[in-house]
Amino acid sequence: MDFMPAIDLIEGRCVRLMQGDYRRKTEYDADPVDTARFFEAEGARWVHIIDLDAAKGEGGHNREVLARIRKAVDIPLEVGGGVRKKKDVVALLDIGVSRIILGTIVVKALPLVTQLVVEFGRALAAGIDAKEGVVRISGWTEAAGVDAVDLGMQVKDAGFSRIVYTDIARDGMMMGPNIEGIRRMAHATGLPVIAAGGVSRIEDIIALKALEEDGVEGVISGRAVYEGTLSVRDACRVLCERVKEG
Repeated sequence: MDFMPAIDLIEGRCVRLMQGDYRRKTEYDADPVDTARFFEAEGARWVHIIDLDAAKGEGGHNREVLARIRKAVDIPLEVGGGVRKKKDVVALLDIGVSRIILGTIVVKALPLVTQLVVEFGRALAAGIDAKEGVVRISGWTEAAGVDAVDLGMQVKDAGFSRIVYTDIARDGMMMGPNIEGIRRMAHATGLPVIAAGGVSRIEDIIALKALEEDGVEGVISGRAVYEGTLSVRDACRVLCERVKEG
């Protein structure tokens, strides 16, 4: 299982939102490129990056910053936010992004997404972001009126190989992950799940490690890493340990 420290970008700066609310934003002094280098040095095997400007759909994006991060580290990047057309996928792949998360487009244009999965395969992951079990899209600003697990079944049928599942109510709140919701998504879909939302201390990492046999393959955390309640090195160590038998 992988620990995936997160970098959320607004106007080229590292930020964290509380429950996806752009009005409840914390900016950090850390440079995104230096932050990615630090994550790699601490043992992370992936960096998870969300372009919040692009996610909001107001025209801006942070691709120049993404390109600089790509050149600065050797570990793969998982990137989401505002990927709503084939040209967005191609642009990120050209930068050197290894995995691209599709979110809003999965709800609004599933037939197109199915075609993209055929073309780009395992380079794509389905991003399912939910609050109280209901999917939200467009940078979490719009309720989609779709049950999260139902959407999980749809993306499985569309050919996705994994799901990045975020519990919005817990995201940035330092209150622990939604263990049952994560387990339910993995069981219902049978797809590998990368879990996000509320992961804030090593006890959360241990609890999520126990879901590895259920199909959880990765854990994302952001605010806790920036504020020092969770060590990247410790989280990586715990998740990389083999589950003891017997």
